Amino acid sequence: MTTLSVLIITKNEALNIEACLRSVAFVDRVIVMDCGSTDNTVDIARNLGAEVSINTDWQGFGMQKNRALALASSDWVLSIDADERLSKELQAEIQQVLEHPVADAYCFPRLSSYCGQYIRHSGWYPDPVTRLFRRGAARFSDDIIHERLLVKGQVSTLRNRLLHESFPDFETVLDKVNRYSSAGAQRLLSKGKSSSFPKALGHGLWAFIRTYFLQRGFLDGWMGLALAISNAEGTYYRYLKLWLLLLDQKASPPSS
Repeated sequence: MTTLSVLIITKNEALNIEACLRSVAFVDRVIVMDCGSTDNTVDIARNLGAEVSINTDWQGFGMQKNRALALASSDWVLSIDADERLSKELQAEIQQVLEHPVADAYCFPRLSSYCGQYIRHSGWYPDPVTRLFRRGAARFSDDIIHERLLVKGQVSTLRNRLLHESFPDFETVLDKVNRYSSAGAQRLLSKGKSSSFPKALGHGLWAFIRTYFLQRGFLDGWMGLALAISNAEGTYYRYLKLWLLLLDQKASPPSS
């Protein structure tokens, strides 16, 4: 029998973790790698049968997922985020494909919500993500944010959707825009990228044009417009923060 482990990294995901775990109840092991939650995320996960490890030395999403991956012992691994759920159709498809796997990894479409509305344009769908893989055939990149699964071997595609409850309300939008733009600025800095105030404005404007017009965000109605604006803001803040980090570097006295 082919075995399957699920990896989930968490921090203060009490509102999401139960629905996430119930959608993977068919798997052999669930490994939760927590980063010091102060709510009852850990208690909920343990009560639902997950194996919880705690590591508060946060070095980015990629590193934390690789720590969870190191604990997996099953034949196959499925990585999902706490705000994601497997649709019933995807649960059945995964179980079926693992009876006779023909690839080393599988990707599937992800349908994400924004303030209660599932977004089917705006560059958000089908948003294929590779999350199911044979253990030993892949690892996560060490990126602080927007980590990628690095697969050695063939990747095939499943048909059914992963559901992503990414932004349940506008408070979450503002919080993620702030946190992700800060992490994104640090990532750009580590890669030696440059920025300026005009460049930050230009990147933000281009993000709006790309999301709303080129990726047909207007077909998502008013939420599509709101999403395009928040995408523009997040991009603008990322490059603005990078510019400010570069100014701080220039202002700092040289080390002796």
